[in-house]
Amino acid sequence: MSEQPAPGMRAAAVHAAALLRRAAPAHAAGYLAVSLAGALVPVAVAWMTKLTLDRLASPGAVGAVLGLAAGLAAAGLVGSATPQSGQYLRAEIDRRGGLLAKDELFAAVERYAGLARFEDPAFLDRLRLAQQSAQSPGYLLDAMFSVGQGALALIGFAGSLTVVSPWLTVAVLLASLPAFVVELRLARQRAAMAWDVEPVHRLEFAYTMLLSTVEAAKEIRLLAAGPWLRGRMTGQLRRANAAKRAMDRRELGQQTALALLAAVVSGGGLVWVILGAAGGRLTVGDVSMFVAAVAGVQSAVDGLVRGIAMTHQRLLVFGHYLAVVGAGPDLPEPAAPRELPRLSRGIELRDVWFRYGDDHPWVLRGVDLVIPHGQAVALVGRNGSGKSTLVKLLCRFYDPSRGAILWDGVDIRDVPVTELRQRIGAVFQDFMTYDLSALDNIAIGDLSALDDPERVEAAARRAGVHDVLAALPEGYRTPLTRTFFSETEREGVALSGGQWQRVALARAFLRADRDLMILDEPSAGLDAEAEHDVHAMLRRIRGSRSSLLISHRLGAVRDADLIVVLADGVVAERGGHDELLAAEGTYAHLFGLQAAGYAGEPVT
Repeated sequence: MSEQPAPGMRAAAVHAAALLRRAAPAHAAGYLAVSLAGALVPVAVAWMTKLTLDRLASPGAVGAVLGLAAGLAAAGLVGSATPQSGQYLRAEIDRRGGLLAKDELFAAVERYAGLARFEDPAFLDRLRLAQQSAQSPGYLLDAMFSVGQGALALIGFAGSLTVVSPWLTVAVLLASLPAFVVELRLARQRAAMAWDVEPVHRLEFAYTMLLSTVEAAKEIRLLAAGPWLRGRMTGQLRRANAAKRAMDRRELGQQTALALLAAVVSGGGLVWVILGAAGGRLTVGDVSMFVAAVAGVQSAVDGLVRGIAMTHQRLLVFGHYLAVVGAGPDLPEPAAPRELPRLSRGIELRDVWFRYGDDHPWVLRGVDLVIPHGQAVALVGRNGSGKSTLVKLLCRFYDPSRGAILWDGVDIRDVPVTELRQRIGAVFQDFMTYDLSALDNIAIGDLSALDDPERVEAAARRAGVHDVLAALPEGYRTPLTRTFFSETEREGVALSGGQWQRVALARAFLRADRDLMILDEPSAGLDAEAEHDVHAMLRRIRGSRSSLLISHRLGAVRDADLIVVLADGVVAERGGHDELLAAEGTYAHLFGLQAAGYAGEPVT
């Protein structure tokens, strides 16, 4: 998949403003008012200080001085209150905006019907940056408001400085122009660096999970692989740190040069003002105004420039959020959706070809296969023969590169994907172990069962795991994880692999009434007796429904109505168990190897 560029900054700014307006309109307005007050108070203080000093030099101005002193006190109160108010409003904007942004982000991700984007490294990098933007959308508001705050302060202080010396005002403003150019260039470079190092951070997260989770702890400790993994992780971090260090040094050098330029301008101006005061051309209030105004202009310019640069950078990053939220369907949607009929004839794969990318090898190469209604079809073959890929196509996680999959003659691409999946039940070989309660782990198979514990228990009984779950400290309410506590603050429980297999089966049994049941290694991890019981139960549950069974244990598929052997992406053999044995082909060879292993005969 080729990753599309992020939307432009204008679109990102409009979307961000709309999001924050929906999430926290009153708080955003309050934060704007506080930001503007923070810009105006220093200007007011500078003017009142100048006037106070000038009035003190005049006899009989006690009343005016007291009024100015009261104004300075009021400005001080406002100045001291605005940071705390701004901090509270900013935090609330983050809470409200983050909640809405995360919901919008993952609602968009949920709409991706296929798997291709989740297997694309470029998209995963973009998704991680999008999550960072959704975490604290107030940062973007900070950047945008700092531009307005800096502009307002600049106007106020520049106007104040003009009273003292118009030409000096022009010199200070001209000296600030290089800062605009430098900071904008640095902002682009920071955003580019964030994109460049994002794969490193994703690898760091992967290594962190390996070094800190129970799932990997057993094998890593047995193999003493921790130091090697830690070395890999620190190597990746050194790469990221080198890029950040280079960026920081570049920024340090350029900003130091800008600071020296500002110091030269302000120092020269200060000498001129002091000489003017000594010669009687300027008042003490003018000197005070100059000092405050020059510092204010430089601070405002710095804030304005940094605000523009920060807005530029954060809008670039927020563009990744907008790209994820605004991405179109990953699977083509039918222009005129057709209704999916109740399966009565069967499912046909007609000349199906598939590969995961144009530069990837073909996984399926012209597969022709029919899963008749009411029959059990077993799919067998060596690893890499295309079995799991075929299952992904049946569930429409991908579309065939060529050919078609027909459901009673209807191309499944012409049917809404949610409607198709409502007709399918499945147990996948790589089933999920959710960090949820036992009840939730089963009911997630059909969320309508969340409020029907009896239905969940019935599915667990069918899978042979009810007694195990009922005996847990809080029964079906017990978390099946050691990561979280239960609602009553009791520790969760970790199940064995075979018990988890049965929980996954119970999850599938909630959908046993669907038109098609897909069973991908449903008895992996079970002992021989449990495997026998599970397959006997699956035969009863399948009844007259269509089913596709995938298993490397060929003894478990011998009673299927049709056995199909995949080899190198094509159907190499098909038929019943006895028929395939008589053919003495791939199936007979694989079955013979397994049978010899069970019988204790030497394998040749």
